[in-house]
Amino acid sequence: MFTGIITDLGEVAAVNVRPGGTRFDIRTGYNTQTIDIGASIACNGCCLTAVSLVKNGFTVDVSRESLDRTTLGTLLEGSKINLERSLKMGDELGGHLVSGHIDCVATVAEVRSDGDSSRFTFKVPAGFARFIAEKGSVTVDGVSLTVNEVSNGSFGVNIIPHTCAVTTFGQLKHGHKVNIEIDMLARYVARLLNTA
Repeated sequence: MFTGIITDLGEVAAVNVRPGGTRFDIRTGYNTQTIDIGASIACNGCCLTAVSLVKNGFTVDVSRESLDRTTLGTLLEGSKINLERSLKMGDELGGHLVSGHIDCVATVAEVRSDGDSSRFTFKVPAGFARFIAEKGSVTVDGVSLTVNEVSNGSFGVNIIPHTCAVTTFGQLKHGHKVNIEIDMLARYVARLLNTA
């Protein structure tokens, strides 16, 4: 489990395409002596397993399934990546409960200035907008955000300068793809309503 509060802006140090998946070496500011092999680390919102440690970083294996259902397959050497280590019991829950299981890939439809902040609008695939509620929570590339508005298969969020500086939001432009995890409460409520 995660909170959607990014704790490091990492960088892809190496990409090794293999049959059935891809191995990524991720450079990080984390103290790698505190990363256990098998630890879960959210990478752009995707819960991945550290399979080995490398100089100033860690390695993850990404299956073909995950590559097909997320934006991880678009990462190149040098790509910046949002990182969050898994939640420990007793940690501050600064965002909201996040599983690291991506529901869909959305497209940046608009980026515009909104005072000192930036307003981002994302277009989600058909069928997913119903899970996103105004003033509810959503995770975009691993970042826990409050939804400002929902309209016609799109939703908007406000991003403060700090978030732009310490996450990949500072690099997002119109047309970029992002990983979306809907709020797990919304997912379970919808499941209960569909089976009632």
